[in-house]
Amino acid sequence: MKVFGKALALLMGRRPTQMQVGAICRDRDSGAVMLITSRGTGRWVIPKGWPMEGRTLAGAAAQEAWEEAGLRGTMSEAELGRFLYDKDQDEGYAVPVQVRVFLMEVDCVEDAFPEVRQRKRRWFAPRDAARMVAEPGLKQILLALDPAAIAAE
Repeated sequence: MKVFGKALALLMGRRPTQMQVGAICRDRDSGAVMLITSRGTGRWVIPKGWPMEGRTLAGAAAQEAWEEAGLRGTMSEAELGRFLYDKDQDEGYAVPVQVRVFLMEVDCVEDAFPEVRQRKRRWFAPRDAARMVAEPGLKQILLALDPAAIAAE
């Protein structure tokens, strides 16, 4: 029955959800998190991308943090959370993507990195970062990292 449902969804034009990995990069001392701008729209996002052969999901997220934000650090192998978004395609449509998020404790911020000319980056308190991102699921993950929100519980 599950196969029939998937086939029907494809016939009706609904695409299956794809998976990406993302990194929430946190400063060890301040607890601030790094957001970067997307290349297309310039909105604030976390480093994210597709899984990579030969790397764990957390390892792929660490690679994205380096390429997109110039950050290196200690990556947790435990998944922090997941969120959904629609990824715009060059062909003019969007595909649903589930992002599995991992936490990196940042050790090093480099000024030279692969996408330095394509993105801006900035540190935010987790609560402020949650206000800057568009995805509701990512907002919730960021708010869970906010020391003030944790202390209020």
